Amino acid sequence: MLSTYRYPKYAYRRPRELDAAAVRQVPLVVVGAGPVGLAAAIDGALRGLPVLLLDDDDTVSTGSRGLCYAKRTLEILDRLGCGDPVVAKGVTWNVGRTFHHSREVFAFNLQPERGHHRPGMVNLQQYWLEQYLVERAAQLPAIELRWKHKVIGVTPEGQGARLDVETADGRYALHADWLIVADGARSPLRRMLGLDVEGKVFQDRFLIADVVMKGELFPVDRTERWFWFDPPFHGGQSVLLHREADDVWRIDLQLGWDADPEAEKQPARVVPRIRAMLDRQGYRQLDFELEWVSVYTFQCRRMKKLRHGRILFAGDAAHQVSPFGARGANSGLQDADNLMWKLALVMQGKAPERLLDSYASERAEAADENIANSTRATDFITPKSRVSQVFRSAVLSLAGEHAFARALVNSGRLSVPTDHLDSPLSTPDEDEFDGWMRPGAPADDAPWPDDEGRDWLLHKLAEHGAGFVLMLFRRQPSGAEAAAIDALGGGAIPVRTLLVDPRGLAARRYDAGPGTAYLMRPDQIVAARWRHLDLARVRAALVRATAQETAA
Repeated sequence: MLSTYRYPKYAYRRPRELDAAAVRQVPLVVVGAGPVGLAAAIDGALRGLPVLLLDDDDTVSTGSRGLCYAKRTLEILDRLGCGDPVVAKGVTWNVGRTFHHSREVFAFNLQPERGHHRPGMVNLQQYWLEQYLVERAAQLPAIELRWKHKVIGVTPEGQGARLDVETADGRYALHADWLIVADGARSPLRRMLGLDVEGKVFQDRFLIADVVMKGELFPVDRTERWFWFDPPFHGGQSVLLHREADDVWRIDLQLGWDADPEAEKQPARVVPRIRAMLDRQGYRQLDFELEWVSVYTFQCRRMKKLRHGRILFAGDAAHQVSPFGARGANSGLQDADNLMWKLALVMQGKAPERLLDSYASERAEAADENIANSTRATDFITPKSRVSQVFRSAVLSLAGEHAFARALVNSGRLSVPTDHLDSPLSTPDEDEFDGWMRPGAPADDAPWPDDEGRDWLLHKLAEHGAGFVLMLFRRQPSGAEAAAIDALGGGAIPVRTLLVDPRGLAARRYDAGPGTAYLMRPDQIVAARWRHLDLARVRAALVRATAQETAA
Protein backbone atom coordinates (compact mmCIF):
# COMPACT_ATOMS: atom_id res chain seq x y z
CA MET A 1 0.00 0.00 0.00
CA LEU A 2 1.35 3.41 -1.00
CA SER A 3 0.56 6.65 0.77
CA THR A 4 0.47 8.69 -2.46
CA TYR A 5 -1.41 6.32 -4.79
CA ARG A 6 -4.59 4.28 -4.56
CA TYR A 7 -4.38 1.16 -6.70
CA PRO A 8 -7.37 0.65 -9.01
CA LYS A 9 -9.03 -2.75 -9.17
CA TYR A 10 -10.28 -3.63 -12.63
CA ALA A 11 -13.25 -5.95 -12.99
CA TYR A 12 -12.92 -9.55 -14.10
CA ARG A 13 -15.63 -10.70 -16.47
CA ARG A 14 -16.61 -14.24 -17.27
CA PRO A 15 -15.54 -15.03 -20.87
CA ARG A 16 -18.14 -16.15 -23.36
CA GLU A 17 -15.75 -18.80 -24.67
CA LEU A 18 -16.54 -20.97 -21.65
CA ASP A 19 -19.99 -21.58 -23.14
CA ALA A 20 -18.82 -22.22 -26.71
CA ALA A 21 -18.28 -25.64 -28.25
CA ALA A 22 -15.59 -24.56 -30.71
CA VAL A 23 -12.33 -22.71 -30.24
CA ARG A 24 -12.88 -19.07 -31.09
CA GLN A 25 -10.65 -17.52 -33.74
CA VAL A 26 -9.61 -13.92 -33.09
CA PRO A 27 -7.58 -11.65 -35.38
CA LEU A 28 -5.18 -10.18 -32.80
CA VAL A 29 -4.31 -11.01 -29.21
CA VAL A 30 -1.93 -9.00 -27.04
CA VAL A 31 -0.70 -10.63 -23.84
CA GLY A 32 0.39 -8.27 -21.06
CA ALA A 33 -1.33 -5.04 -19.99
CA GLY A 34 1.84 -3.21 -19.02
CA PRO A 35 2.90 -0.03 -20.84
CA VAL A 36 4.01 -1.86 -24.00
CA GLY A 37 0.99 -4.14 -24.34
CA LEU A 38 -1.41 -1.29 -23.66
CA ALA A 39 0.35 0.98 -26.15
CA ALA A 40 0.24 -1.76 -28.80
CA ALA A 41 -3.47 -2.35 -28.18
CA ILE A 42 -4.32 1.36 -28.35
CA ASP A 43 -2.26 1.85 -31.49
CA GLY A 44 -3.87 -1.16 -33.14
CA ALA A 45 -7.35 0.05 -32.28
CA LEU A 46 -6.61 3.50 -33.67
CA ARG A 47 -5.55 1.82 -36.93
CA GLY A 48 -8.80 -0.11 -37.17
CA LEU A 49 -7.76 -3.46 -35.69
CA PRO A 50 -9.90 -5.39 -33.19
CA VAL A 51 -7.68 -6.20 -30.20
CA LEU A 52 -8.13 -8.74 -27.41
CA LEU A 53 -5.79 -7.81 -24.54
CA LEU A 54 -5.18 -10.40 -21.78
CA ASP A 55 -3.56 -9.82 -18.40
CA ASP A 56 -3.25 -12.12 -15.39
CA ASP A 57 -3.61 -9.28 -12.84
CA ASP A 58 -6.39 -6.81 -12.06
CA THR A 59 -4.42 -3.65 -11.37
CA VAL A 60 -1.40 -1.64 -12.48
CA SER A 61 2.25 -2.33 -11.68
CA THR A 62 3.42 -2.73 -8.10
CA GLY A 63 5.87 0.01 -7.13
CA SER A 64 7.03 2.85 -9.33
CA ARG A 65 9.35 0.72 -11.51
CA GLY A 66 9.75 2.63 -14.79
CA LEU A 67 10.23 6.31 -14.18
CA CYS A 68 11.77 8.44 -16.97
CA TYR A 69 9.93 8.94 -20.25
CA ALA A 70 11.96 10.54 -23.02
CA LYS A 71 10.88 13.13 -25.56
CA ARG A 72 10.28 10.59 -28.33
CA THR A 73 8.16 8.43 -26.02
CA LEU A 74 6.09 11.47 -25.03
CA GLU A 75 5.50 12.18 -28.72
CA ILE A 76 4.28 8.61 -29.20
CA LEU A 77 1.97 8.99 -26.20
CA ASP A 78 0.63 12.18 -27.78
CA ARG A 79 -0.34 10.22 -30.88
CA LEU A 80 -1.99 7.54 -28.74
CA GLY A 81 -4.04 10.18 -26.93
CA CYS A 82 -2.51 10.18 -23.45
CA GLY A 83 0.54 12.45 -23.64
CA ASP A 84 -1.16 15.38 -21.91
CA PRO A 85 -2.05 13.61 -18.63
CA VAL A 86 1.43 12.07 -18.41
CA VAL A 87 3.13 15.44 -18.81
CA ALA A 88 0.63 17.20 -16.53
CA LYS A 89 1.09 14.70 -13.72
CA GLY A 90 4.80 14.05 -14.19
CA VAL A 91 7.87 16.09 -13.38
CA THR A 92 9.60 17.74 -16.33
CA TRP A 93 13.38 18.02 -16.50
CA ASN A 94 16.17 18.60 -19.00
CA VAL A 95 19.30 19.14 -16.90
CA GLY A 96 21.42 16.42 -15.32
CA ARG A 97 24.39 16.94 -12.99
CA THR A 98 27.11 14.46 -12.13
CA PHE A 99 29.31 14.66 -9.03
CA HIS A 100 32.50 12.96 -7.88
CA HIS A 101 32.61 13.06 -4.09
CA SER A 102 31.09 16.53 -3.53
CA ARG A 103 32.47 18.19 -6.68
CA GLU A 104 30.40 18.64 -9.82
CA VAL A 105 32.31 17.25 -12.78
CA PHE A 106 29.76 17.16 -15.57
CA ALA A 107 26.38 18.58 -16.56
CA PHE A 108 24.16 18.18 -19.61
CA ASN A 109 20.98 19.65 -21.06
CA LEU A 110 18.74 17.26 -22.99
CA GLN A 111 17.05 20.11 -24.83
CA PRO A 112 19.40 23.07 -25.27
CA GLU A 113 17.31 24.67 -28.05
CA ARG A 114 13.73 25.91 -28.05
CA GLY A 115 10.97 25.01 -30.46
CA HIS A 116 9.95 21.55 -29.24
CA HIS A 117 6.55 20.67 -27.79
CA ARG A 118 7.82 18.09 -25.32
CA PRO A 119 10.75 18.28 -22.89
CA GLY A 120 13.77 16.00 -22.82
CA MET A 121 12.33 13.89 -19.98
CA VAL A 122 9.27 13.55 -17.78
CA ASN A 123 9.47 11.54 -14.55
CA LEU A 124 6.33 9.66 -13.58
CA GLN A 125 5.81 6.48 -11.61
CA GLN A 126 4.89 3.58 -13.90
CA TYR A 127 1.57 2.93 -12.19
CA TRP A 128 0.35 6.39 -13.24
CA LEU A 129 1.39 5.77 -16.85
CA GLU A 130 -0.39 2.42 -16.88
CA GLN A 131 -3.52 3.95 -15.35
CA TYR A 132 -3.66 6.61 -18.08
CA LEU A 133 -3.14 3.98 -20.77
CA VAL A 134 -5.92 1.79 -19.31
CA GLU A 135 -8.25 4.80 -19.25
CA ARG A 136 -7.41 5.54 -22.87
CA ALA A 137 -7.94 1.90 -23.88
CA ALA A 138 -11.38 2.00 -22.25
CA GLN A 139 -12.36 4.80 -24.66
CA LEU A 140 -11.74 2.58 -27.71
CA PRO A 141 -14.50 0.05 -28.50
CA ALA A 142 -12.10 -2.02 -30.63
CA ILE A 143 -10.19 -3.09 -27.49
CA GLU A 144 -11.49 -5.85 -25.24
CA LEU A 145 -9.32 -5.83 -22.11
CA ARG A 146 -9.68 -8.96 -19.98
CA TRP A 147 -8.31 -8.82 -16.44
CA LYS A 148 -7.43 -11.96 -14.49
CA HIS A 149 -7.12 -14.02 -17.66
CA LYS A 150 -3.88 -15.96 -17.33
CA VAL A 151 -2.33 -17.58 -20.40
CA ILE A 152 -1.13 -21.03 -19.31
CA GLY A 153 -0.27 -22.45 -22.71
CA VAL A 154 0.74 -21.22 -26.16
CA THR A 155 1.30 -23.35 -29.26
CA PRO A 156 2.07 -22.21 -32.81
CA GLU A 157 -0.80 -23.55 -34.86
CA GLY A 158 -1.36 -23.06 -38.58
CA GLN A 159 -1.56 -19.38 -39.38
CA GLY A 160 -1.25 -18.13 -35.81
CA ALA A 161 -1.19 -19.63 -32.34
CA ARG A 162 -3.45 -21.44 -29.91
CA LEU A 163 -3.74 -19.89 -26.44
CA ASP A 164 -5.00 -21.74 -23.38
CA VAL A 165 -6.32 -19.31 -20.80
CA GLU A 166 -7.19 -19.84 -17.14
CA THR A 167 -9.83 -17.84 -15.27
CA ALA A 168 -11.69 -18.06 -11.98
CA ASP A 169 -14.58 -19.72 -13.84
CA GLY A 170 -12.53 -22.25 -15.78
CA ARG A 171 -10.27 -22.61 -18.79
CA TYR A 172 -10.86 -21.75 -22.41
CA ALA A 173 -8.89 -21.73 -25.65
CA LEU A 174 -8.43 -19.17 -28.43
CA HIS A 175 -6.82 -19.25 -31.84
CA ALA A 176 -5.02 -15.96 -32.48
CA ASP A 177 -4.28 -15.11 -36.11
CA TRP A 178 -1.60 -12.77 -34.72
CA LEU A 179 -0.09 -12.71 -31.24
CA ILE A 180 1.91 -9.93 -29.60
CA VAL A 181 3.82 -11.04 -26.50
CA ALA A 182 4.42 -8.17 -24.06
CA ASP A 183 4.35 -10.03 -20.75
CA GLY A 184 7.55 -8.63 -19.24
CA ALA A 185 11.14 -9.60 -18.59
CA ARG A 186 10.31 -13.01 -17.13
CA SER A 187 7.84 -13.65 -20.01
CA PRO A 188 5.99 -16.88 -19.25
CA LEU A 189 4.96 -17.12 -22.92
CA ARG A 190 8.56 -16.92 -24.07
CA ARG A 191 9.41 -19.83 -21.78
CA MET A 192 6.37 -21.82 -22.94
CA LEU A 193 7.62 -21.50 -26.50
CA GLY A 194 11.11 -22.67 -25.51
CA LEU A 195 12.71 -19.36 -26.48
CA ASP A 196 15.34 -17.49 -24.52
CA VAL A 197 17.26 -14.26 -24.33
CA GLU A 198 21.03 -14.02 -24.60
CA GLY A 199 23.41 -11.55 -23.04
CA LYS A 200 25.02 -10.58 -19.75
CA VAL A 201 23.83 -10.51 -16.15
CA PHE A 202 25.74 -7.94 -14.07
CA GLN A 203 26.99 -8.92 -10.64
CA ASP A 204 25.92 -5.92 -8.66
CA ARG A 205 22.93 -4.94 -6.55
CA PHE A 206 21.13 -1.64 -6.27
CA LEU A 207 18.58 -0.39 -3.80
CA ILE A 208 15.62 1.58 -5.14
CA ALA A 209 13.87 3.71 -2.53
CA ASP A 210 10.87 5.87 -3.34
CA VAL A 211 10.77 8.47 -0.59
CA VAL A 212 8.06 11.00 0.24
CA MET A 213 9.89 14.19 1.19
CA LYS A 214 8.27 16.56 3.64
CA GLY A 215 9.96 19.60 2.20
CA GLU A 216 11.93 20.66 -0.88
CA LEU A 217 15.33 19.44 -2.02
CA PHE A 218 15.14 21.90 -4.91
CA PRO A 219 12.21 23.75 -6.45
CA VAL A 220 10.04 21.87 -8.92
CA ASP A 221 10.69 24.52 -11.59
CA ARG A 222 14.38 23.58 -11.64
CA THR A 223 14.12 19.85 -11.18
CA GLU A 224 17.28 18.05 -12.23
CA ARG A 225 18.80 14.57 -12.29
CA TRP A 226 21.70 14.21 -9.85
CA PHE A 227 24.23 11.39 -9.94
CA TRP A 228 27.15 10.86 -7.55
CA PHE A 229 30.25 8.72 -7.94
CA ASP A 230 31.73 7.84 -4.54
CA PRO A 231 29.75 10.43 -2.56
CA PRO A 232 30.79 11.24 1.01
CA PHE A 233 27.49 9.83 2.32
CA HIS A 234 27.83 6.46 0.51
CA GLY A 235 31.54 5.89 0.09
CA GLY A 236 32.88 3.75 -2.71
CA GLN A 237 29.50 3.39 -4.42
CA SER A 238 27.17 5.43 -6.64
CA VAL A 239 23.86 7.19 -6.00
CA LEU A 240 21.16 8.52 -8.33
CA LEU A 241 18.46 11.03 -7.34
CA HIS A 242 15.28 11.87 -9.28
CA ARG A 243 12.09 13.72 -8.44
CA GLU A 244 8.76 12.02 -9.19
CA ALA A 245 5.13 13.08 -8.96
CA ASP A 246 3.39 13.68 -5.61
CA ASP A 247 6.54 14.82 -3.78
CA VAL A 248 8.10 11.38 -4.17
CA TRP A 249 11.84 11.13 -4.79
CA ARG A 250 13.56 8.14 -6.34
CA ILE A 251 16.92 7.28 -4.80
CA ASP A 252 19.08 4.50 -6.29
CA LEU A 253 21.98 3.37 -4.11
CA GLN A 254 24.62 0.92 -5.29
CA LEU A 255 25.12 -1.85 -2.72
CA GLY A 256 27.62 -4.27 -4.25
CA TRP A 257 27.18 -7.90 -5.22
CA ASP A 258 27.66 -9.28 -1.71
CA ALA A 259 24.74 -7.34 -0.24
CA ASP A 260 21.88 -9.37 1.22
CA PRO A 261 18.76 -8.25 -0.73
CA GLU A 262 16.26 -9.04 2.00
CA ALA A 263 18.28 -7.37 4.72
CA GLU A 264 18.95 -4.26 2.64
CA LYS A 265 15.22 -3.71 2.01
CA GLN A 266 14.48 -3.36 5.70
CA PRO A 267 13.73 0.18 6.94
CA ALA A 268 16.42 -0.19 9.60
CA ARG A 269 18.99 -0.35 6.79
CA VAL A 270 17.36 2.00 4.29
CA VAL A 271 16.48 4.95 6.53
CA PRO A 272 20.05 5.60 7.82
CA ARG A 273 21.39 5.62 4.26
CA ILE A 274 18.89 8.25 3.15
CA ARG A 275 19.36 10.23 6.35
CA ALA A 276 23.10 10.33 5.69
CA MET A 277 22.54 11.61 2.15
CA LEU A 278 20.21 14.39 3.29
CA ASP A 279 22.43 15.42 6.20
CA ARG A 280 25.56 15.69 4.05
CA GLN A 281 23.63 17.74 1.48
CA GLY A 282 22.58 20.23 4.15
CA TYR A 283 19.03 19.03 4.80
CA ARG A 284 19.29 17.91 8.41
CA GLN A 285 15.81 19.22 9.24
CA LEU A 286 14.13 17.60 6.26
CA ASP A 287 11.91 14.66 7.19
CA PHE A 288 10.78 11.81 4.94
CA GLU A 289 8.96 8.50 4.86
CA LEU A 290 9.53 5.40 2.77
CA GLU A 291 7.01 4.76 0.01
CA TRP A 292 8.45 1.72 -1.78
CA VAL A 293 11.72 -0.19 -1.55
CA SER A 294 13.25 -2.83 -3.80
CA VAL A 295 16.66 -4.39 -4.40
CA TYR A 296 17.51 -5.36 -7.93
CA THR A 297 20.17 -6.81 -10.16
CA PHE A 298 20.07 -6.19 -13.88
CA GLN A 299 20.99 -7.66 -17.21
CA CYS A 300 21.57 -6.64 -20.80
CA ARG A 301 20.03 -9.33 -23.01
CA ARG A 302 17.74 -9.81 -25.98
CA MET A 303 16.08 -12.55 -28.00
CA LYS A 304 17.83 -13.64 -31.18
CA LYS A 305 14.64 -13.02 -33.16
CA LEU A 306 11.73 -10.77 -32.23
CA ARG A 307 9.44 -12.36 -34.81
CA HIS A 308 8.53 -16.05 -34.86
CA GLY A 309 6.04 -16.39 -37.67
CA ARG A 310 2.87 -14.71 -36.48
CA ILE A 311 4.12 -14.38 -32.92
CA LEU A 312 5.82 -11.05 -32.22
CA PHE A 313 7.73 -10.08 -29.07
CA ALA A 314 7.96 -6.53 -27.72
CA GLY A 315 9.31 -4.67 -24.69
CA ASP A 316 11.01 -6.47 -21.83
CA ALA A 317 9.76 -9.81 -23.12
CA ALA A 318 12.11 -9.28 -26.09
CA HIS A 319 15.02 -7.37 -24.55
CA GLN A 320 16.26 -6.10 -21.21
CA VAL A 321 18.79 -3.43 -20.26
CA SER A 322 20.13 -1.94 -17.06
CA PRO A 323 18.16 1.01 -15.65
CA PHE A 324 20.98 3.49 -16.34
CA GLY A 325 19.83 5.69 -19.20
CA ALA A 326 16.06 5.10 -18.96
CA ARG A 327 16.12 2.77 -21.95
CA GLY A 328 13.73 0.00 -20.91
CA ALA A 329 10.21 1.44 -21.05
CA ASN A 330 11.18 3.98 -23.69
CA SER A 331 12.50 1.26 -25.97
CA GLY A 332 9.43 -0.90 -25.37
CA LEU A 333 6.99 1.86 -26.29
CA GLN A 334 9.02 2.52 -29.41
CA ASP A 335 8.73 -1.20 -30.23
CA ALA A 336 4.94 -0.81 -30.27
CA ASP A 337 5.23 2.37 -32.34
CA ASN A 338 7.35 0.56 -34.93
CA LEU A 339 5.24 -2.60 -34.99
CA MET A 340 1.62 -1.59 -35.13
CA TRP A 341 1.44 0.35 -38.39
CA LYS A 342 3.18 -2.54 -40.12
CA LEU A 343 0.93 -5.14 -38.57
CA ALA A 344 -2.15 -3.11 -39.49
CA LEU A 345 -1.14 -2.95 -43.16
CA VAL A 346 -0.44 -6.69 -43.19
CA MET A 347 -3.69 -7.63 -41.44
CA GLN A 348 -5.66 -5.36 -43.78
CA GLY A 349 -4.11 -7.02 -46.83
CA LYS A 350 -2.26 -3.88 -47.95
CA ALA A 351 1.29 -5.17 -47.42
CA PRO A 352 2.99 -8.58 -47.41
CA GLU A 353 3.91 -10.35 -44.20
CA ARG A 354 7.61 -9.75 -44.90
CA LEU A 355 7.02 -6.14 -43.88
CA LEU A 356 7.10 -7.48 -40.32
CA ASP A 357 10.66 -8.69 -40.83
CA SER A 358 11.62 -5.01 -40.75
CA TYR A 359 10.06 -4.75 -37.29
CA ALA A 360 12.32 -7.57 -36.14
CA SER A 361 15.45 -6.09 -37.75
CA GLU A 362 14.85 -2.45 -36.83
CA ARG A 363 13.96 -3.12 -33.22
CA ALA A 364 16.79 -5.64 -32.85
CA GLU A 365 19.08 -2.83 -34.03
CA ALA A 366 17.56 -0.54 -31.40
CA ALA A 367 17.94 -3.23 -28.72
CA ASP A 368 21.59 -3.73 -29.64
CA GLU A 369 22.20 0.02 -29.46
CA ASN A 370 20.50 0.22 -26.07
CA ILE A 371 22.41 -2.79 -24.76
CA ALA A 372 25.74 -1.34 -25.93
CA ASN A 373 25.05 2.01 -24.26
CA SER A 374 23.70 0.37 -21.13
CA THR A 375 26.66 -2.00 -20.86
CA ARG A 376 29.18 0.83 -21.26
CA ALA A 377 27.40 2.85 -18.57
CA THR A 378 27.30 -0.13 -16.22
CA ASP A 379 31.00 -0.84 -16.74
CA PHE A 380 31.81 2.78 -15.87
CA ILE A 381 29.48 2.99 -12.88
CA THR A 382 30.46 -0.40 -11.45
CA PRO A 383 34.01 -1.17 -12.68
CA LYS A 384 34.94 -4.79 -12.06
CA SER A 385 38.65 -4.75 -12.92
CA ARG A 386 41.65 -2.81 -11.65
CA VAL A 387 42.17 -1.25 -15.09
CA SER A 388 38.53 -0.10 -15.29
CA GLN A 389 38.75 1.38 -11.81
CA VAL A 390 41.94 3.31 -12.62
CA PHE A 391 40.39 4.57 -15.86
CA ARG A 392 37.26 5.80 -14.11
CA SER A 393 39.22 7.51 -11.34
CA ALA A 394 41.38 9.32 -13.90
CA VAL A 395 38.37 10.44 -15.93
CA LEU A 396 36.52 11.76 -12.88
CA SER A 397 39.61 13.56 -11.60
CA LEU A 398 40.14 15.33 -14.92
CA ALA A 399 36.50 16.00 -15.81
CA GLY A 400 36.16 19.12 -13.71
CA GLU A 401 38.81 20.93 -15.76
CA HIS A 402 38.99 19.25 -19.17
CA ALA A 403 36.27 18.87 -21.81
CA PHE A 404 37.73 15.67 -23.27
CA ALA A 405 37.39 13.95 -19.89
CA ARG A 406 33.82 15.19 -19.38
CA ALA A 407 32.86 13.45 -22.61
CA LEU A 408 34.05 10.16 -21.07
CA VAL A 409 31.98 10.44 -17.87
CA ASN A 410 29.18 7.90 -18.14
CA SER A 411 26.39 7.83 -15.57
CA GLY A 412 23.98 6.48 -18.18
CA ARG A 413 23.61 7.82 -21.72
CA LEU A 414 19.94 8.75 -21.70
CA SER A 415 17.39 7.30 -24.06
CA VAL A 416 17.24 8.65 -27.59
CA PRO A 417 15.46 7.05 -30.57
CA THR A 418 17.48 4.87 -32.91
CA ASP A 419 18.22 6.07 -36.42
CA HIS A 420 17.47 3.15 -38.75
CA LEU A 421 19.76 4.49 -41.47
CA ASP A 422 20.29 1.09 -43.09
CA SER A 423 16.65 0.02 -42.97
CA PRO A 424 15.44 -1.85 -46.06
CA LEU A 425 12.35 0.36 -45.94
CA SER A 426 14.34 3.56 -46.51
CA THR A 427 15.06 5.06 -49.93
CA PRO A 428 18.64 6.40 -50.06
CA ASP A 429 19.10 10.08 -50.87
CA GLU A 430 19.63 10.98 -54.51
CA ASP A 431 19.79 14.71 -53.79
CA GLU A 432 22.22 16.60 -51.57
CA PHE A 433 20.98 17.42 -48.05
CA ASP A 434 22.56 18.68 -44.84
CA GLY A 435 21.49 17.87 -41.29
CA TRP A 436 20.29 14.77 -39.51
CA MET A 437 16.82 14.21 -41.04
CA ARG A 438 18.14 11.39 -43.20
CA PRO A 439 15.99 8.44 -44.35
CA GLY A 440 15.60 6.21 -41.29
CA ALA A 441 15.70 9.07 -38.78
CA PRO A 442 12.74 9.92 -36.50
CA ALA A 443 11.08 13.24 -37.26
CA ASP A 444 12.06 16.42 -35.47
CA ASP A 445 9.27 18.57 -34.10
CA ALA A 446 8.74 22.29 -34.75
CA PRO A 447 6.07 24.89 -33.96
CA TRP A 448 3.04 24.97 -36.25
CA PRO A 449 2.45 27.29 -38.01
CA ASP A 450 6.20 27.81 -38.13
CA ASP A 451 7.58 29.91 -35.29
CA GLU A 452 4.13 30.78 -33.90
CA GLY A 453 3.62 27.70 -31.75
CA ARG A 454 -0.19 27.37 -31.79
CA ASP A 455 0.27 23.71 -32.67
CA TRP A 456 3.11 21.35 -33.52
CA LEU A 457 4.42 19.62 -36.63
CA LEU A 458 4.28 16.13 -35.11
CA HIS A 459 0.63 16.65 -34.20
CA LYS A 460 -0.06 17.43 -37.85
CA LEU A 461 1.80 14.31 -38.97
CA ALA A 462 -0.31 12.22 -36.59
CA GLU A 463 -3.71 13.48 -37.75
CA HIS A 464 -6.23 11.42 -39.70
CA GLY A 465 -5.06 7.93 -38.83
CA ALA A 466 -1.33 8.57 -38.79
CA GLY A 467 -0.63 6.95 -42.15
CA PHE A 468 2.03 7.92 -44.67
CA VAL A 469 2.43 11.67 -45.08
CA LEU A 470 4.08 13.65 -47.86
CA MET A 471 5.52 16.81 -46.33
CA LEU A 472 5.74 19.34 -49.14
CA PHE A 473 7.56 22.54 -48.30
CA ARG A 474 5.34 24.97 -50.18
CA ARG A 475 2.68 27.44 -49.12
CA GLN A 476 0.51 26.41 -52.08
CA PRO A 477 1.06 23.54 -54.52
CA SER A 478 1.46 24.23 -58.21
CA GLY A 479 -1.04 22.79 -60.66
CA ALA A 480 1.18 19.79 -61.41
CA GLU A 481 1.84 19.23 -57.71
CA ALA A 482 -1.88 19.36 -56.92
CA ALA A 483 -2.55 16.61 -59.48
CA ALA A 484 0.24 14.50 -58.02
CA ILE A 485 -1.14 15.01 -54.53
CA ASP A 486 -4.61 13.87 -55.61
CA ALA A 487 -3.16 10.74 -57.17
CA LEU A 488 -1.23 9.86 -54.02
CA GLY A 489 -4.25 10.33 -51.80
CA GLY A 490 -6.33 7.91 -53.84
CA GLY A 491 -3.85 5.03 -53.89
CA ALA A 492 -4.17 1.60 -52.29
CA ILE A 493 -2.08 2.97 -49.41
CA PRO A 494 -3.22 6.60 -49.29
CA VAL A 495 -0.60 9.26 -48.74
CA ARG A 496 -1.83 12.41 -47.02
CA THR A 497 -0.08 15.64 -47.98
CA LEU A 498 0.98 18.28 -45.48
CA LEU A 499 2.03 21.68 -46.78
CA VAL A 500 4.83 23.19 -44.70
CA ASP A 501 6.15 26.76 -44.72
CA PRO A 502 9.50 26.61 -46.54
CA ARG A 503 10.87 29.56 -44.57
CA GLY A 504 10.24 28.55 -40.96
CA LEU A 505 11.94 26.51 -38.25
CA ALA A 506 10.67 23.20 -39.64
CA ALA A 507 12.32 23.95 -42.97
CA ARG A 508 15.60 24.76 -41.24
CA ARG A 509 15.52 21.53 -39.22
CA TYR A 510 14.76 19.51 -42.35
CA ASP A 511 17.18 21.44 -44.60
CA ALA A 512 14.22 22.16 -46.87
CA GLY A 513 13.71 24.82 -49.50
CA PRO A 514 10.70 25.65 -51.66
CA GLY A 515 9.56 22.42 -53.30
CA THR A 516 11.44 20.01 -51.01
CA ALA A 517 9.41 16.86 -50.28
CA TYR A 518 9.69 14.31 -47.44
CA LEU A 519 7.82 11.00 -47.33
CA MET A 520 7.14 10.17 -43.67
CA ARG A 521 6.31 6.69 -42.37
CA PRO A 522 3.30 6.23 -40.06
CA ASP A 523 5.72 6.02 -37.09
CA GLN A 524 7.08 9.46 -38.04
CA ILE A 525 10.35 8.13 -39.44
CA VAL A 526 11.73 9.59 -42.68
CA ALA A 527 11.19 7.12 -45.54
CA ALA A 528 12.61 9.28 -48.34
CA ARG A 529 13.25 12.90 -49.33
CA TRP A 530 13.79 14.90 -52.50
CA ARG A 531 14.58 18.46 -53.47
CA HIS A 532 11.61 18.50 -55.85
CA LEU A 533 8.41 16.47 -55.98
CA ASP A 534 8.46 13.59 -58.46
CA LEU A 535 5.39 11.37 -58.38
CA ALA A 536 7.21 8.31 -59.76
CA ARG A 537 9.92 8.53 -57.10
CA VAL A 538 7.34 8.97 -54.33
CA ARG A 539 5.46 5.89 -55.50
CA ALA A 540 8.67 3.85 -55.67
CA ALA A 541 9.60 4.95 -52.13
CA LEU A 542 6.13 3.98 -50.88
CA VAL A 543 6.49 0.52 -52.44
CA ARG A 544 9.85 0.14 -50.75
CA ALA A 545 8.60 1.43 -47.38
CA THR A 546 5.82 -1.17 -47.35
CA ALA A 547 8.02 -4.09 -48.50
CA GLN A 548 5.82 -4.69 -51.54
CA GLU A 549 8.82 -5.67 -53.58
CA THR A 550 12.41 -6.54 -52.76
CA ALA A 551 14.51 -3.41 -52.76
CA ALA A 552 17.45 -3.37 -55.17
